[in-house]
Amino acid sequence: MDTSKEHLDQLAHIRTMMERSTRFISLSGLSGIFAGIFALIGAGFAVIYLKLGFPYSEYWITPNANLTSRSAIMKFFIVDASLVLIASIVVSTLLTVKRANQNGQQIWNVAAKRLFINMAIPLLTGGLFCLIAYYRYGYIGMIAPLMLIFYGLALLNASKYTLDDVRYLALAEIVLGLFAFYKIGYGLLFWTIGFGVLHIVYGAWMWIKYERNS
Repeated sequence: MDTSKEHLDQLAHIRTMMERSTRFISLSGLSGIFAGIFALIGAGFAVIYLKLGFPYSEYWITPNANLTSRSAIMKFFIVDASLVLIASIVVSTLLTVKRANQNGQQIWNVAAKRLFINMAIPLLTGGLFCLIAYYRYGYIGMIAPLMLIFYGLALLNASKYTLDDVRYLALAEIVLGLFAFYKIGYGLLFWTIGFGVLHIVYGAWMWIKYERNS
């Protein structure tokens, strides 16, 4: 009986060691919550700037919209989204480093590098796609749906190098992006849900599941 228990303990230990070497398991649920909060704050500033009412219809995407106004709005969104991204990255890095130290895992190991590379490629592709869609063709209304879809694809591509739960967030972002394409003109609303609400829900779930009792 004792021998069987020792074998099970050894197998569990081996499994844990293999998981640590192939997957980056120190992602912090709190970082998702903070990223969602920052996204909601950024969306709030956008609503104030654009003077929009519910449901945040993007009246300025019409072909007859003033080009100067469209350009100013696009510059605002670039600055707004950049600030949200920077704040999210800083907080996420600090919380992930803290959790990695608690787990005894290196922050920049092989699994972390694979996670970063597999997530960065779809994100950079999506970012360039959005820029081309706007600056070459003026498709400003497609930017929010494209951001959601490519972000979801990036998460899905990177999920095999981290916790499986990331796949659920990835699929939710992709589906939401497709809905946003179907309802062109409400991109800010879908962007708020995807990068704000879904991140908070996902982060809370991750914190409850993996961190609350640690």
